[in-house]
Amino acid sequence: MTRMTVTNKCMAAVAVAVALAGAPGAAQAVTPAQAPAAAPAHHRIGESASDTSGPVRVVAPGERVRAGAGVELWLTEEGKHWSTPEMDHQFRSVVDGNIDLRTPSIGLMAETLGDRYFLSGIHVTGHHSVRVVVDTSDGAVTASVVRLPGTPGWGVWYADVPLHEGLTVDGVTLYDRHGKEIASLTPSRP
Repeated sequence: MTRMTVTNKCMAAVAVAVALAGAPGAAQAVTPAQAPAAAPAHHRIGESASDTSGPVRVVAPGERVRAGAGVELWLTEEGKHWSTPEMDHQFRSVVDGNIDLRTPSIGLMAETLGDRYFLSGIHVTGHHSVRVVVDTSDGAVTASVVRLPGTPGWGVWYADVPLHEGLTVDGVTLYDRHGKEIASLTPSRP
């Protein structure tokens, strides 16, 4: 299976998962300059933008991480790899030119896995420590973050939340190690 085929299947799965969860639209990476100025970040469940306590784990290339909902993910210098109970080995490249590694950004992918909703994405910061907060209709969720050793400038975030009718993903925000928002993404609404 070629990378293009895996990417196309992954994007189709994202579109289906977003539609099933009631969050219509396509997800895309958004830098601070592209983000709407009037869209304030929502921090529920006691979240604070200055709290930088989100879990960050440094992993060796190829080290497998159990990320919830039956998902296993691992990083290589080429990008993010993951497997789900429904689909073996998926891949998102950080070296194919589709992600600008010079500009802070955050991506969002969503997969429905039984009664769970697995959310993940690649983030670009250039920093070692980051915090990612996913804003859902159930409240804010601090995501787990994994990255490779050294200073690759990118990493992967993930969160596993219960899926139910009416659940929406309203946005995802990336904070630097000082708690300053450096990128955010808000799914498009029709």
